[in-house]
Parts: sequence; structure tokens; C-alpha cells
Amino acid sequence: MESGARKTPDLLIRGGILLDPETGRQRRADLLIRGGRIAGIAESIEADDVPVYDATGKFISPGWMDMHVHLREPGQEHKETIETGCRAAAFGGFTAVACMPNTEPPIHTRDVVEFVIERGRRTPVDVHPIACVSKNREGKELTEMADLVEGGAVAFSDDGAPVQHGGLMRRALEYASMLDRAIINHMEDLTLNPHGHMHEGVVSTRLGVPGIPPAAEEVMVARDLILAEYTGGHVHVAHISTARSVELVRQAKARGVRVTAEVCPHHFTLTDEAVERTGFSTNTKMHPPLRTAADIAAIKEGLRDGTIDAICTDHAPHASFEKEVEFIEAPFGIIGLETAWGLIGRELIAPGVLTVAEAVYKLTVAPRRILRLPVPRLAEGEPANLTIFDTTTRWVFEERHIRSKSRNTPFLGEELVGRAWAIYNRGWFVPQEP
Repeated sequence: MESGARKTPDLLIRGGILLDPETGRQRRADLLIRGGRIAGIAESIEADDVPVYDATGKFISPGWMDMHVHLREPGQEHKETIETGCRAAAFGGFTAVACMPNTEPPIHTRDVVEFVIERGRRTPVDVHPIACVSKNREGKELTEMADLVEGGAVAFSDDGAPVQHGGLMRRALEYASMLDRAIINHMEDLTLNPHGHMHEGVVSTRLGVPGIPPAAEEVMVARDLILAEYTGGHVHVAHISTARSVELVRQAKARGVRVTAEVCPHHFTLTDEAVERTGFSTNTKMHPPLRTAADIAAIKEGLRDGTIDAICTDHAPHASFEKEVEFIEAPFGIIGLETAWGLIGRELIAPGVLTVAEAVYKLTVAPRRILRLPVPRLAEGEPANLTIFDTTTRWVFEERHIRSKSRNTPFLGEELVGRAWAIYNRGWFVPQEP
């Protein structure tokens, strides 16, 4: 793990600003941890027998969660492992992640679910597996959903392989609703873009690159909203990327449909013009693709008005030899755990799209409620699960900040705003170097 990570059952955190993301309340206080639990919160605490961390000027919130990451283990350890992925998560301020099932073998049987959880216990980060909707992610036959939930699966998705068959999606929503779990679909009708590599529009036409039309996402979103409304199941829209998708979710929520949605920082930061500007950098190739400025504006409004519930990264590591190829040949995806908060600070908090509390809510309360997980609380007697961060530090993201096993990011050399400085979880304290 992170070189500074250490078992620290007792710790005194001095002078931080405690932030409750549910109420927005803030107060400066010392926080004492003993035996991994919050033992005291007061204006001033004296404890000579414990290590001290000075959090003056920094916020302390319940620990953040990224509900959409790819840890690649088992089977693709050359890209990432659970250990290295959790190391990146800790650097980014996350005390919990939910990992997608497109591993080898996929997370479609209970033994793989339990393997991932067991590996995660060796790190300071809680790892919650999302299991497959269909066996082998083939979209033909449902997995043993009840058994997977008993093993620890928190939701179901064939992420990267959209559930194309409407009948299967209906049955998945019905079964998952009996288990009180969400179906997370990669919203894409693959028949509308069998060979697309970037957003279909003016830029793709100019560059001569086969495009992925926004309709491919929107048609699938519309279908799944109708099925969720019909079945009463909970559908979660993964990595939403278009203005119309946001509006479809907004309308469905107004009708009382059980729908939630997430967005990634790259989809409210970069447009398809980045592909051209970078000379076809494969680090601008992600799935769904970078869209337009109008889509970014709609996404920011969706975040502001609550249509989009959670912020996640879709952290998708790929080895250098896989990305250092022609744009058309490269796999989709970028790493995102290390840069998430700095982009949220720069793109959402600094311009006033979200308050600090609203942004933190979308990283703490919302993802856990979507996945039916308990939300950490900053209260005496509670297990200490927290993130220490600020919203004002300006820093340039460099290679030395990457903790992932992979390096595929378009944000190297970018100035970010706001940093996560430490996490505490399950008796582990993981501070970061300035």
C-alpha cells in the first residue's frame, strides 16, 4: 500500500473542519480516535499518548466512495490489482470503492465475489464487488443473483457489455428488486454504433473517425427507464454523458421511477475536441466518449438540481503497450481515482456549480445509498471512516502522483484545485505527502 499507510488504532486529528454532507453543517473541532472508533469530538482535546495529525484549515468528512471502478483482478493484473487500485483510491481520498465485474473470470459466481472481498480486506479501502447481470457477461442467462448477494455483491452490471436483450433486462430488474439491489447498465445500443471510437458529430466527421452517436446512449436510457417503471425495479444509469440522457432521467424521477444516475469528472471537464487538440491521444478515448460543450452544460445542471445523484470515476487502467497504439486500435478508458477531487474542485466547486457539502454528498451518502450500504457518520462511538481534504490547494498533476499500476490519463500537467490529504478507515491511517 501507500508508503505512509499504517495501522493507527489511536489518533488525534487537530483543528479540522468537520463537514456533515447531509445537513451542510460545518464546525471546527478536534477528533480523537481510539481503537479505530471515534472516541471524542470537541473544540479542544488533549491526549498525550496518541499520534497527532494537524488538520488545520482542512475539511474532515465521512469517507468518500467511488461506486464505479475497474480493479482488473482477477485475470488482468498487468493493468491493475486490487492492491494498486486501492492505493490509487486512498491517494484520491476514497475509503471505499465498488468494482465492476469485467474481470477474467468475470464476477459472475460467488467464489469470485468472495475472492475480491478477501483481497480488499488487506488494504485500507473497503472493496465492494458489483456482480454480473448475466453469466459470462454474455447477455443470455441471468446469474444466480441471490447467491451473489449472499456472497457480498452490492449491485449487478455487465458494464462494458450493455444488456441488449430487453426481456433479460426486465427479468434482471424483477429479480434484483426482490433482493433490493440496483441494476447498473452501461447505456448503449450497440447496433447504433458497431464500430464507433469517439462522439459522432462535427469533430469526428472532420477527423474521419467513426462515431458513437448520442442516440446510442439515449435509446438505451429510455428503454431501461420504461422497464424500471413497469417492473418497479431500480435502474442506475452508469457514466451518463449526454444532455438528452440527463433530461430523460429528470423526467423519469418526476414520474416516480426508481432511477439513479452517476457521472464521471472527464464527462464534465473535456469535450470531443480534446481528441483533435491532442493529436489523437488515446487517453482521450473513453466509453461513453467525450461529448460536446452543450452536453457538459446539461450535466452540470443535472448535478446542480439533483438529477445526477453520484460522482464516480470509471477508473479504467490499461497498460502502456495497450494504449500506445493507433487511436482506432486502442482500448477505451482512463484512470481517474487520483484526479477526481481536483477536477471536482476546479470544474464544480470553484465555479459555484456545487457547494463543498453538495459535492461531498455525491461522493459519500449518494453512492452508498444507491448500493444499500451504511453511510459513515462523524459521531462519537462510530467506526472512524473519514477523508481529510481541502478545496483550495492548486497543484499540478504529475507522474509522481500516480498510484495506479497504469498511466493512462489525459490530465498529466493539468492544474487541479483541491486535494485529498489523508484517509482513515478500519484502523488504517493513510496520509499523503505535500
